[in-house]
Amino acid sequence: MEKIVKQGLLYDFYGELLTERQKQIYEDAVFSDMSLSELSDEYGISRQGVHDLLKRCDKTLAEYEAKLGLIARFQKIREKIEMIQRLTVQEEIRMLAEEIIEEL
Repeated sequence: MEKIVKQGLLYDFYGELLTERQKQIYEDAVFSDMSLSELSDEYGISRQGVHDLLKRCDKTLAEYEAKLGLIARFQKIREKIEMIQRLTVQEEIRMLAEEIIEEL
């Protein structure tokens, strides 16, 4: 899985478990694509401090996934619903599966 996509998924599922400061810096780094220099200027910490914080956040989020497995479960459910959708002949069931996928 591409790193940015993986970071986005991890943040979507577990980002609320980070501190407010971690969330702000992580969002700016990952979603706004700010550089370490830009982040260090914005938050008044060193580039190394920003780098370390981002690495800790990545590690923390990955550990949550390793323990809880929510993303893996989400992806399995999505795959099964997509399979139901492909195999279903009845339009009503197909549409219901499509609605569930959109809600995920």
